[in-house]
Amino acid sequence: MNIYDFKVKAQDGREVPLADYRGKVLLIVNTATGCGFTPQYDGLQDLYELHQKDGLEILDFPCNQFGEQAPGSDEEIHSFCTGRYGITFPQFAKIDVNGEHAIPLYKYLTENTMFAGFSGPMGLVMKGVVKKMDKDYKNNGKIKWNFTKFLIDRNGEIAARFEPTESLDKVKEKVEEVL
Repeated sequence: MNIYDFKVKAQDGREVPLADYRGKVLLIVNTATGCGFTPQYDGLQDLYELHQKDGLEILDFPCNQFGEQAPGSDEEIHSFCTGRYGITFPQFAKIDVNGEHAIPLYKYLTENTMFAGFSGPMGLVMKGVVKKMDKDYKNNGKIKWNFTKFLIDRNGEIAARFEPTESLDKVKEKVEEVL
């Protein structure tokens, strides 16, 4: 089983087979519009513009599970992201990434990776926040917060996981290595 076995829901309700992205390098991200990490959209868009021609696709999945930081409809979220950050990469319908309502794609991603650790100054803040929600957070693959990223290679296999505090420079390095 790999990424190409899953289907996801587009903002308009269509079912999109991830097999449509076969042969591409994917960066799958759960996002939120009202989060301290929301400015990462700028860096993600820069990365997309730099490497889309090389086969990179960024797949954006809004999620309201962390601090209810992705309020609004799919249309409102998309309008905010395109208007404020100019994103041009695909954005899908709002989803759950953890729990009983998590979509199958995210169940697969979290069951096949482990928490990668928080880094940088925001890492200390995040440790405190996340520990209150999940005392065993270091020992499982559950999504901890908005802007967790999964890098998928051209064969549909998980190549890396990045927590929201990871610098986009390190994400870019790994993306370029996999490309």
